[in-house]
Amino acid sequence: MSNSSSSINQFLLLPFADTRELQLLHFCLFLGIYLAALLSNGLIIITIACDHHLHTPMYFFLLNLSVTDIGCISTTVPKSMANSLWDTRAISYTGCVAQIFSFLFLLTTEFTLLTVMAYDRYVAICHPLHYGTLLGSRACVHMAAAAWASGFLNALLQTTSTFSLPLCHGNAVDQFFCEIPQILKLSCSTAFFRKHGVIVASICLAFGCFVFIVVSYVQIFRAVLRIPSEQGRHKAFSTCIPHLAVVSLLLSTGMFANLNSLSFSSMSLDMVVSFLYSVFPPAMNPLIYSMRNQELKDAMWKLMAGFF
Repeated sequence: MSNSSSSINQFLLLPFADTRELQLLHFCLFLGIYLAALLSNGLIIITIACDHHLHTPMYFFLLNLSVTDIGCISTTVPKSMANSLWDTRAISYTGCVAQIFSFLFLLTTEFTLLTVMAYDRYVAICHPLHYGTLLGSRACVHMAAAAWASGFLNALLQTTSTFSLPLCHGNAVDQFFCEIPQILKLSCSTAFFRKHGVIVASICLAFGCFVFIVVSYVQIFRAVLRIPSEQGRHKAFSTCIPHLAVVSLLLSTGMFANLNSLSFSSMSLDMVVSFLYSVFPPAMNPLIYSMRNQELKDAMWKLMAGFF
């Protein structure tokens, strides 16, 4: 960490509202979203863990995805809620570093898991006879471990690179949580690559995942269209649509947020985009995946019936 950065002992986050009434409304709304995300993702994790019929590669990766969703929303929302409740904007320097590292770690892991899940759908539909061989239990564990490891390494590199820059433009962060593009705006470094290299690297990583997913789905759609029965095509598409919806939401908002940081934009637009990729997906992913998955819904109802 640079000397200029270490002289800052706290950052000031952007509040959602200025009046006390709106602050309490923001607290209540975020509390509802947070509890919904925790309960829905937690239910998916418990259901998959307890139902042996769901011990398949697709649900194993979905369990990991739900873990990252809980982590992502827990990294940003509770602090924002606490600030609104106590009418403050402050987050400590260490807290900001930890928030950026944790969020990047979990978000990169989620991107990578979604890429692995595209490969899972590709093998299941295009090479069903080799599914058990290519996606055995050991292979699934290795792929999940690689996703978590890539998330950790990316977060470590980007966090250390960001906070090694000198910060001399104050300590006000124009966002409701600590985010690399907003921290970079506080930097007085004039070297473009040193200042924006981490963002370019993020965009390249996201684009690489996006290309892999697109290529996988081109092959999947070609294989599905060759299925003679309409019922077979519908069943194949139903396993892909939730994944595509989650990928489209997460990648589009994440890449737009990074591209947006390289240009001048309004704080309100930055806030909306950050909300969409940091809060909205963890709350919506369980709904998207369970809405069109009858097997998962049946397992959830069975689990809840057992408790009552």
